[in-house]
Amino acid sequence: MTMEVTKDSVIGEVIREVPGAQEVIEKYFGNGCFTCPGINIESIAFGSTMHNIDPEKVVDEIRKLTENGNES
Repeated sequence: MTMEVTKDSVIGEVIREVPGAQEVIEKYFGNGCFTCPGINIESIAFGSTMHNIDPEKVVDEIRKLTENGNES
């Protein structure tokens, strides 16, 4: 079963469940996320607000990873 990623998804869960998501998070939020304890409670929407990014851009890119994974 593939996780459904939304702007309310917790960043840490997305990284654990979606192969390649870590690279997307790093691209938009930088690598500071991976040492921040908030990664396990903060949503993509929260991270996007902190970094002044449209959360839907991040969600769309991560969803493309899950779609590509399902095709193989």
